[in-house]
Amino acid sequence: MPDTRMIKKYPNRRLYDTQTSTYITVTDVKQLVLDQEDFKVIDAKSGDDLTRAILLQIILEEESGGKPIFSANVLSNIIRFYGHAMQGMMGMYLEKNVQAFLDIQDRMAEQSKALFTATGKGPQSAAGNADAWAQFMNFQGPMMQGMMSNYIEQSKNMFLQMQDQFQNQAKTMFTGFPFPGQEPPKK
Repeated sequence: MPDTRMIKKYPNRRLYDTQTSTYITVTDVKQLVLDQEDFKVIDAKSGDDLTRAILLQIILEEESGGKPIFSANVLSNIIRFYGHAMQGMMGMYLEKNVQAFLDIQDRMAEQSKALFTATGKGPQSAAGNADAWAQFMNFQGPMMQGMMSNYIEQSKNMFLQMQDQFQNQAKTMFTGFPFPGQEPPKK
C-alpha cells in the first residue's frame, strides 16, 4: 500500500502526517476523507491501526453539531447487533446500502450536469455546479425520498425472503430437531 498516506498518533493526542511532515488536526483528517485520499492512522508507539477510532471520532463530532444522520433509535438498533449472530452481515449490509446510495447520488449528479451542459443554461464554475446541484436536490427531494423508501422496502422484503430460505434449509438439514411452529417428528 505505497499510496496510503500514513498518519501517526502520538500519546499527546497529536496527529502527525508523514507525507507533509506536519502536525494535523482531526478536521484535516476529515478533509482527507472528503478528498477521498487513502490514509491510515497508526499509534506511533505500538503501531496499532487507529483509523476506525479516528473516523468514529469524526462521526461523533459531526453528529454533535448540526443535523445528525443517525437517530437515537438507529444507533440503539446498531448497538443491538453487536454480539448478535447477524453482526457480520449487518456491517456488510450497511456498507452495500451506503455504496448504493452514493452510486445513485453520483449518477444523478452526472445526469444533472449533462442536462445543464446540453441546455447551455447551467453554471460554468464548480461553485455554480454545487449551487445548481443543491437546487436540483431541493426540487427532487420528495421524489428521491420516495425512491429511497421503495429501495429500502424492496431490500427489506429480499432480506425476509432470504431469511425464510435459510430457515427452510435449516429445517431440511436438521429434520430431527423441533423448530418453533413446527410439529415434532412422529415416531
